[in-house]
Amino acid sequence: MRPFWVHQLAEYLIGISLVAQGMQDPEPLVPAIAGAVVMVNASIVRGPLGAFKIVGRATHRWLDLIVIVGILVAAVQPWIDVEFTGRLVMLVILVPLGFLWFYTDWAERKDRKQRRAEKAGPKGEELGRSAGRMAGNAYKAIKKRAE
Repeated sequence: MRPFWVHQLAEYLIGISLVAQGMQDPEPLVPAIAGAVVMVNASIVRGPLGAFKIVGRATHRWLDLIVIVGILVAAVQPWIDVEFTGRLVMLVILVPLGFLWFYTDWAERKDRKQRRAEKAGPKGEELGRSAGRMAGNAYKAIKKRAE
């Protein structure tokens, strides 16, 4: 499984390439909008490269599918004029988007406080108590032997 930041970075790159391809066409509207949608989708998720962090990774997983279907529909729709190269690029872009979707680790990362608490060993208070108990037991043992 790929880390989520790789997924986000690839979505940004795919979006940029769609926008760039759209700018090369005489009719740039559909590929440029598709690229912008991919980049907005990558920017709203709570992840390392998310700009707005509005939705979680589970929601983003389903939004990715909606974006993929939307790009497919935009590539094959007959109503709006799109150059052949624009249609072809949108169809080809679906392959890496599909692989990204399938091979991504969607698990939410725990917040920093929780991760640190899990990594941390015994807390200072626990260490102080056990040291106090050990000192008390040693004192009792020495006093008992002295008697």
